[in-house]
Amino acid sequence: MRVVVTGAAGRIGRHVVAELLERGHEVHALDRLDPPPDVSGSGSVWSRGEARDPAFMSTLMSTARADALVHLAALPTPHHGTPLEVFATNVEATFTAMEAAGDAGVSRVVYASSISLTGIPFGQPGLAPLYAPLDEAHPNIGTDPYALSKAVDEATAAMMQRRHGYQVVGFRLPETNTMAAHLTVMAETAEDPRRAAPLLFAYLDVRDAARAFAMAIERDLPGDHVINVMAPDTYSALPSSELMARCFPSTPLRRPLVGRETIFDLTRSRELLGFEAEHLLPLPR
Repeated sequence: MRVVVTGAAGRIGRHVVAELLERGHEVHALDRLDPPPDVSGSGSVWSRGEARDPAFMSTLMSTARADALVHLAALPTPHHGTPLEVFATNVEATFTAMEAAGDAGVSRVVYASSISLTGIPFGQPGLAPLYAPLDEAHPNIGTDPYALSKAVDEATAAMMQRRHGYQVVGFRLPETNTMAAHLTVMAETAEDPRRAAPLLFAYLDVRDAARAFAMAIERDLPGDHVINVMAPDTYSALPSSELMARCFPSTPLRRPLVGRETIFDLTRSRELLGFEAEHLLPLPR
């Protein structure tokens, strides 16, 4: 397929570009930045521009004769601008990119949502999940503009699916990084499990993230879907039930947590997407 990838120079985007190319897709990459060295010359067609610009996005989608859109362009935390800049940038980019995709007649859209939508990762101290394991119905209970922007992005995607009829999949992603970065967090968590509490103890290797985005582009998933995508375990050597008791004692468990399993429900990830993370942290000793 011909796939447009926004935010292609980012931490996840560059891996998505590489994964799609390896699978034989034609990639049209977009970012406000020049391509990084590991993307430049990779075989993708690169465009430098702004995902919030309707004219630019319309031209790009038409020129690429795109079949699909992977939308990753966003300010990734509430600390990357003023509250208004973070909220407005993210929701405007999502609306503009998805509208341009629909006008161009694409059949498939995949975008990055976040577990930050719950409001807990960047929320006020003491905020806790309403229940665990967290499924995709867990609402935004936060106080930060990034969480709000992701909630609006999911609502935008649902409306765009009704408006244009393409299939759309949003991934609620956890901390997504290289394995080296995750190992650092794991070591810090061994000293104090509370350090990973704002991350809700969840992680995903960027290579697995890239594979999940490619799978969602290639799979028939009519309608609008939001899916938790992450590793099946946590940053900590402690049992997940103990982590919850220590860090979120007010959160009721809807079922027992087994061993070090993630506190997120991965049913949709497995049953709809057929995804299982392959790059896991080493078992603690």
